[in-house]
Amino acid sequence: MSIIYMLLAISVVVALVFFAAFIFSVRKGQYDDTYTPSVRMLFEDELVKTKKSSAKPPQQSSTNHSDRKSK
Repeated sequence: MSIIYMLLAISVVVALVFFAAFIFSVRKGQYDDTYTPSVRMLFEDELVKTKKSSAKPPQQSSTNHSDRKSK
């Protein structure tokens, strides 16, 4: 029975160590993301374009229109 108490105490100590390491890393900025906000608008534009293109048939490029007008 004493081994259960010893294992329980060890597991609580290990859990506290991991919790302290997590708090320390959060305070030091380990999980701050500085890259994603700068490129988020690029990814959102692609999502909007794919939604619009799936709803409408694809349009011809502007170079094709200018070639037709010049003929």
